[in-house]
Amino acid sequence: MQYISHYQSPIGNIFLAADTIGLIGLWFEGQKYFARCLDKEHRETEIPLFKEVKHWLDIYFSGVNPNFSVPLHFIGTEFQKDVWKILCSIPYGQTMTYGEIAKQIAMKKGIKTMSAQAVGGAVGHNPISLIIPCHRVIGTNGSLTGYAGGIEKKYQLLQLEHTDLTGLFLP
Repeated sequence: MQYISHYQSPIGNIFLAADTIGLIGLWFEGQKYFARCLDKEHRETEIPLFKEVKHWLDIYFSGVNPNFSVPLHFIGTEFQKDVWKILCSIPYGQTMTYGEIAKQIAMKKGIKTMSAQAVGGAVGHNPISLIIPCHRVIGTNGSLTGYAGGIEKKYQLLQLEHTDLTGLFLP
């Protein structure tokens, strides 16, 4: 069974989805790939996990790095899951490029190179925004590109985290 709930953030409504394993989705309403892993049959109810996630979001939107994690259930390909695990390692207030992630994936797979575009596709399909911090991924040239929730939200989230935005720019 899957469950849903809603959260009102300072930068837009957030839609939450979970199953019995963990959080499967956190999307800004209307974002690209919205609720794509949600079953047609689900129930809107406040399960204990949603209370924990909303507490995490309250702390996050107060401008502080939450010092705890919530149970996650990655639903995607093995490649996507590998990319999402790397996203989880990007520290609060810092950024990483698609190319840097591609190099890490290539090293893990024992190959010379990996396509940054393929990484971009996996980042873009991240179903658990914010908690899997895809907003911390930038273009090699410093551009704030490729956020399914919208570039404006990406910029606001990086500002909220007190990220040094020197040299970064909107495409």
